[in-house]
Amino acid sequence: KTFAAHGVHGLSAIAALTAQNTRGVSAVNVPPVEFLRAQVDACFDDFAIDAVKLGMLANAAVIHAVADAIETHKPRHVVLDPVMVATSGAKLLEDDALDALRTRLLPLASIVTPNIPEAELLTGIGVGDAGSAMRAMHALRTMGAKSILLKGGHLDEGDVVVDRYADADAN
Repeated sequence: KTFAAHGVHGLSAIAALTAQNTRGVSAVNVPPVEFLRAQVDACFDDFAIDAVKLGMLANAAVIHAVADAIETHKPRHVVLDPVMVATSGAKLLEDDALDALRTRLLPLASIVTPNIPEAELLTGIGVGDAGSAMRAMHALRTMGAKSILLKGGHLDEGDVVVDRYADADAN
């Protein structure tokens, strides 16, 4: 309904399936990358796609396939939500995928939207206060992120949640 209200059509390509409930993730199934690429190409073949939102990309092979598709189809806007750990604590990104996420997808994204634990994993910087949050954002920009929306829900800053934004124009 949200897509329709804005006059756009929503499409999806499934990069991973999870078996989960309110207590956690019990299994993850990743389709073959050839099938993922076929899904993505089918969407681009049928529609003029201007914006893509990326979520859970479980391993390096999936990340490389998605990066290849973005480089091929060149959507104007790419939102990268680097889903790495479920709220329950379950790992959703294999260890070998972190470097691929940093080097292949971050530079292709129009905006990266990590939460605090995801920013820590991406940058190697512990984020415990406003100053370290800003250092992590700077590190993400150094890695090639054009814009960052650092979601602050995991950072204890009193009674408010502070989300932070930075782009190429930020100091």
